[in-house]
Amino acid sequence: MEKILISRCLLGEQVRYDGNDNLIPHPLITTWRDRWVPVCPEVSGGLPTPRPPAELQQDGHIITIEGEDVSAAFNRGALHALMLCKQHNIRFAVLKENSPSCGRHQIYDGTFSGVKVAGQGMTTQALLEAGIQVFSDQELDALADAVSVIESR
Repeated sequence: MEKILISRCLLGEQVRYDGNDNLIPHPLITTWRDRWVPVCPEVSGGLPTPRPPAELQQDGHIITIEGEDVSAAFNRGALHALMLCKQHNIRFAVLKENSPSCGRHQIYDGTFSGVKVAGQGMTTQALLEAGIQVFSDQELDALADAVSVIESR
């Protein structure tokens, strides 16, 4: 059975920057409960919950709305996610879209104005570079298809 890395907030854990969760009402969340290896890269990197919102800047740094550079914490979290993938032989991840850590296709533009742009979060980038297939929380059906192809071999 394939283990799959998943953002903790998608499982209903209140680790978002604002102390809330992003629980997905999708049947895989419960039916695959034994497959999930949960991670919140931001919390793993040492950031508290709640915490000020942060956005990826054009220069690659991640800055909070208060102007603090939290890039090092985000990097530590990305490395922790990679370590979990190696430890559990993970080939797939499902991460929260739009996040400066986990965004797969979109992230906020760095201006704290709510504008989204094409881009990837720091953890997503690291996982993709390591050869791990990353899906957004909006792509659970595609994840299920990819996993079934692997497991049918």
